[in-house]
Amino acid sequence: MDESSIRKYAKLMKELELTGLEIKGDDLEIRLERNVEQRSASTFVSEQGDERTQQRQDAGLQTITSPMVGVFYQASREDAPPFVSIGDEIAVGDTLCIIEAMKLMNEVKAEISGVVEQILVKNGEIVGFGAPLFAIRRNHG
Repeated sequence: MDESSIRKYAKLMKELELTGLEIKGDDLEIRLERNVEQRSASTFVSEQGDERTQQRQDAGLQTITSPMVGVFYQASREDAPPFVSIGDEIAVGDTLCIIEAMKLMNEVKAEISGVVEQILVKNGEIVGFGAPLFAIRRNHG
């Protein structure tokens, strides 16, 4: 592997906030690691908090956040319908979106029942750990 490839992977690690990356091939094995300060989810979320987050809470909406750093996808494929749209009723366990991290597709499932009031990110956007994804109005009952 040449230096430019290594630099490309190092840049990708920084963009996706990864601390380690391992690449294995037929005649190659390389591991890259970054030493970065670890922050808790609550620290990240509080640093990312803004007026809109407070407004959602005041309006009785619950925010569903990203469990990891990656790329947000509303559907399983480009030509597929989105998992959820604004106004959809959701139940616990419903798939809301996919977060792609290192070519692995990770489904984000609803932990509450309610109605999707807002989708807070765009399809294909890179999201951080704890980033707000959806605003949900909980069902009362």
